[in-house]
Amino acid sequence: MFENLTAQPADKILQLMQMFREDPRDNKIDLGVGVYKNADGQTPVMRAVKTAERKLWELEDTKSYTGLTGDTGFHDAMRALILGDAVGAENVAAAATPGGTGAIRQGLELIKMANPEATVWLSAPTWPNHPSIVKYLGIPMAEYRYFDAETRAVDWDGMVADLEAAKAGDVVLLHGCCHNPTGANLNEAQWQAVAELLLRKGLIPFVDIAYQGFGDGLDADAYGVRHLASTQPEMLVAASCSKNFGVYRERAGLLMAVAQDSKKTPLDQATLAFLNRQNFSFPPDHGTRLVTLVLNDAELRADWQSELEDVRLGMLGLRQSLASALQARTGSDRFGFLADHRGMFSRLGATPEQVLRMREDHGIYMVGDSRMNIAGLNEASIPILADAIVAVDV
Repeated sequence: MFENLTAQPADKILQLMQMFREDPRDNKIDLGVGVYKNADGQTPVMRAVKTAERKLWELEDTKSYTGLTGDTGFHDAMRALILGDAVGAENVAAAATPGGTGAIRQGLELIKMANPEATVWLSAPTWPNHPSIVKYLGIPMAEYRYFDAETRAVDWDGMVADLEAAKAGDVVLLHGCCHNPTGANLNEAQWQAVAELLLRKGLIPFVDIAYQGFGDGLDADAYGVRHLASTQPEMLVAASCSKNFGVYRERAGLLMAVAQDSKKTPLDQATLAFLNRQNFSFPPDHGTRLVTLVLNDAELRADWQSELEDVRLGMLGLRQSLASALQARTGSDRFGFLADHRGMFSRLGATPEQVLRMREDHGIYMVGDSRMNIAGLNEASIPILADAIVAVDV
């Protein structure tokens, strides 16, 4: 049997990580891997999470299974964080999952079960795992234009024109904030227009929100998902705690099915439990307990929000510093988009050949499509990157 297996495409980011590790140069810069790093190049444990771990060690009295969909306290805390008062608890079914990727996978499984004919529309470009999982599950897929390579902003007209071609019952996957890989985000007016289009066309939104708090703030970053939750008959939301709580390895994620008709919620909840059972049975619990402790303790939550705000402002500062350094070197504002983008990522607009030259000649490691992790920079490395960008004539 195993002799019939064929090699699968290598993960480009993992390949890039290995190349970076093997590079002997002292001034090399890793802008490829998608994790937050502080000025010292570390991904620290957040203060509130560390305190919560101590509390959990003292309070936890069993390692027995949770329910199939995880702890309901985690559901409630995350629902409030993400959806606010856009809908009531009775309108939301929820299931903990192994990270945000697990939530995406379970959401797509739910779509396939509910409507095998539905096409899932993905932004062009999007996070590579989105199309990979859709294709693996054999779900029909289409793309809508999202990023304008010239302006490095949202291709709004292209997005609307493409979604007008979607059919009723199709699913539109949207990034809640801090678009990966481009950093270009919808504004509030555009979110409102998207909601109107979805409602008029009978399309189902599926929001992937993995970076809440990394863009313009916790509430501002949730504007789109909250507006959709309050206006659409039903929707799916996949959330990750990896970034904003820094619990990457704990795999804390959540899938929510939102329905304006609360009578649908019991069936939605039972279906989420069924899907978890078929995939991994009980979801991971340690990370979700930490998140729940932080969100439900006023002192811990205040400390978490303070540290998260420091992270957010730090990334904005790096963006502005890089844009300013490039403006000084080029005498042009063409890199001003870097300061306008939000979140960890921006797509620089370099060609694959230019990306290769930056890596070989300057030790700058970024994904081939020129997606770079802003959080991989610090004040010392910004001039090195700016010089490399100018040297390859991006």
